[in-house]
Amino acid sequence: MVACKLDFNIAVDLNNKDKCIIVVSPISNKEFNQNILKDSNEVTVENGERVNNAFDPSPENLNNTPVPPAPLGKLPEKPLDSVNEKEEPKNERQRPTWDNQTEFLMSCIATSVGLGNVWRFPFVAYQNGGGAFLIPYIIVLLVIGKPMYYLETVLGQFSSSNCVKIWALSPAMIGTGYAQALGASYVLSYYVSIIALCLYYLIVSFQATLPWSVCQPGWNNCVPSGEAASPTMVNATSSAELYFTRTVLRQSDGIENGIGTPLWDLTLYLLASWVIIFVIVYRGVKSSGKAAYFLAIFPYIVMVILLIRAVTLPGAGDGILFFITPDWNRITEISVWYAAVTQVFFSLSVCSGALIMFSSYNKFSQNVYRDSMIVTTLDTFTSLISGITIFGVLGNLAYQLGYDDINQVIGSGGTSLAFISYPDAIAQSPFAPQLFAVLFFLMMAVLGIGSGVALLSTVNTILLDAFPRVPTIYMSAIACSVGFLVGLVYVTPGGQYILELVDYYGGTFMRLFAAITETIGVFWIYGLENLCLDIEFMLGMNPSFYWRICWAIVTPAMMITVFIYALITTEALLFGGTYVYPREAYIAGNALQYIGVALIPLFIGITMWKLRTGDFIGTVKQVFRKKDTYGPSDTQKREEWREFRRDAKYDRRLKSKNWIHHLALSLIGGYRR
Repeated sequence: MVACKLDFNIAVDLNNKDKCIIVVSPISNKEFNQNILKDSNEVTVENGERVNNAFDPSPENLNNTPVPPAPLGKLPEKPLDSVNEKEEPKNERQRPTWDNQTEFLMSCIATSVGLGNVWRFPFVAYQNGGGAFLIPYIIVLLVIGKPMYYLETVLGQFSSSNCVKIWALSPAMIGTGYAQALGASYVLSYYVSIIALCLYYLIVSFQATLPWSVCQPGWNNCVPSGEAASPTMVNATSSAELYFTRTVLRQSDGIENGIGTPLWDLTLYLLASWVIIFVIVYRGVKSSGKAAYFLAIFPYIVMVILLIRAVTLPGAGDGILFFITPDWNRITEISVWYAAVTQVFFSLSVCSGALIMFSSYNKFSQNVYRDSMIVTTLDTFTSLISGITIFGVLGNLAYQLGYDDINQVIGSGGTSLAFISYPDAIAQSPFAPQLFAVLFFLMMAVLGIGSGVALLSTVNTILLDAFPRVPTIYMSAIACSVGFLVGLVYVTPGGQYILELVDYYGGTFMRLFAAITETIGVFWIYGLENLCLDIEFMLGMNPSFYWRICWAIVTPAMMITVFIYALITTEALLFGGTYVYPREAYIAGNALQYIGVALIPLFIGITMWKLRTGDFIGTVKQVFRKKDTYGPSDTQKREEWREFRRDAKYDRRLKSKNWIHHLALSLIGGYRR
């Protein structure tokens, strides 16, 4: 007998003891299994069991890993998913988990329900048709927000990996994870400076007279809170606005001559903000999970108090009607839909890496479907409450000042709404304005800290996974220190100019592009049916047609449409609607934006070079095929998952007729019926 061991499909004829038949033409695994012939004469005894030495049950095993022979007469197992599938990941530090499922839910609420709900949503809705904006917003929430939120929690929990390491499912797309992490870093760099402003206002709110309610000497054309401007006054400005720009920010007239040096008082508040965040994250999820209860629940207590107060103020009804009255002519404008998409991304924190990071600390079988539906629904509910509250207060402010048009008290949104319009309205409260000021800014600070913790944890988790020997407390200290040093840029006299620049160029556009590549990488490269199998194995539920059609077609199509629209219509940023930045600032802003976008094709090229095979087509297949290390982190679960996938793929080959038929079955879930 001639002993043969080959690394491709073979068939062995045991009836002829001198022949080993080499099958040169490729055959299917099923045909290969049927070609194996039984012979009770050619066996040896190992460990008391009769086995066939001439048959290697894993001819696809290319790394020379010893494979136990198959028992006599037993067909080999169904083919593995990929080469070397049984190779286990390298030993890594044991990944911590939440102490209970509620910590994860509270952390997601604290992350998604943030400053964007309070100051961004009401103003964006007002700008884009009022009540009519709610229609595209809810549609976008249903076909983009919820599917993306559910997807990211599934990806993180299934693989117990951060937003970079999950791309073991398609190594060439790892740039998507780095782009998301970079976007999170951009937002985090200025987000904590806003928390510092909230702390500043919180402290000064304890004074007997709210400092922004009165005019200071040297403020020309100043109108104290609660008073109407004199008819003869030119360019009248509210005391709240002058207090914010001159006393708090000491804002410069531009950045042509630089941004100035950090302001000592804002620097201290910035330091305090980072210290608070460090205290929360210094032990990772073991400490942030406990803080999440307060960070998630307390803002709602304050929000309900402010809502009750707002709707009972004189003139509040006019403000609320102004907020919810639809302008139906705006609903067909693409700009309104773009605003809805950006608001959903900003509000839910999708494609920032935070959701993947939080869910990676879950136990494998936690019901993230339920959690995702709770958080996304609660986030929308919170935005509506915030809008009613804000515009109720602004309606009262217009009533106090005798204005018929609420536009006169709205301001420009964003930080203007949070630190000028709303404080100005609070100062008019006939009952304990200091109390409502303290509650409002404490709520704002807590909301900001909740989102800041998530953004920092996203970056921190990537670093800890890359350098597992560094203790969490040291890595957290390093990350917070770097964040503080970078944040000093935003507490200078020109800091607000830089903040607007980074927010405009480093925020939504790059995250939208990363979201598009994420959906393509997961559903069109890794495979829609493969992801649905993973969900079925992990949660015991087969995703419905709604999720499948959104993930595969509707969600990426809508995002691509909005992305193209943004490319075509993007205009140069104007600070405050009037100030034109220096040319160098626009170059820097575009660099922030396109560096993140460029990471994705850059890492595709790097991965192709690292895994090159000498054949271009072979290299492409190699770099986009999932790694053997992808899957559940638990060894037993990993083996069960592999067996589950082998059975599913075997059944899939029997049902699928062609590529179109496969696509149709994947969309309707026909394989698992």
